[in-house]
Amino acid sequence: MDWIKRMNNALDYIEDHLDSKLDYKKIAQVAACSEYHFSRMFSSISGISLSEYIRRRRLTLAAFELQKRDIRILDLAIKYGYDSADSFSRAFQKTLGLKPSDARNKGMQLKAFPKIAFQISIKGDTELEYRIEKLDFELRIIGKGNRVKTSNAFEIIPKLWNTANDDGFTQKLIEMSWENPKCTLESILGVCGKEAAIMNEEFTYFMGIRYDGEVPKDMECITMTHNTWAVIPNILEAWKRLYSEWLPTSGFELADLPCIECYYPPNHQPQNELWVPVVPK
Repeated sequence: MDWIKRMNNALDYIEDHLDSKLDYKKIAQVAACSEYHFSRMFSSISGISLSEYIRRRRLTLAAFELQKRDIRILDLAIKYGYDSADSFSRAFQKTLGLKPSDARNKGMQLKAFPKIAFQISIKGDTELEYRIEKLDFELRIIGKGNRVKTSNAFEIIPKLWNTANDDGFTQKLIEMSWENPKCTLESILGVCGKEAAIMNEEFTYFMGIRYDGEVPKDMECITMTHNTWAVIPNILEAWKRLYSEWLPTSGFELADLPCIECYYPPNHQPQNELWVPVVPK
């Protein structure tokens, strides 16, 4: 499958450049994928962030070198992208559970994080509902952004909404959301990454609504112009199955834009949907 081959090509590129400065944009290019979506795809399928995977692989190789040859810890730190022996030692102990100096000892038990290889088995025993929506206008969303750690986004984002419910922000959005209805996105929205790319351990989760009026002073505005969206019900399930099941067989590629979580009013079915910007292959 071409999609899997491109992802594994990106992993090969990472492996070949662990002892040099990695260009995250280049990694996405090798995968023939947008910068925005590559790290999201990676973390969704592998369960860890891209930066954490690279850190683990570098420290694994460093441990191998400590066992095999007499090399200064400072030289090893610089080789694998650390500014000092101290920062390298802290990362080494946090990830592998022992000091670099202890790793030199023969017979010492070490952890090794192997290279990942993507393999997807599509069973087809559970159907995945979706539809294609066309938006022929500029999508203008107002609201507020919050910094979220990529590794535990699924835990943090519900807490952000709980806080928004408690402090009245969600109610304010609700009161504004139906003033000038234009499409089925007239609801509470969560834009997953205001930036063009999510490559680090954090991204901006933007909470807002589609709105054409004047932007309130306590909010900001983002705009997106894109025509074709794949819409999948049940956000949590959609995130799990988007990259591993729907995308490889859909005939679409991901557009270089954020996905949108859409939370509908009470009694609406489905209760929520994931809107995914796509382009035909």
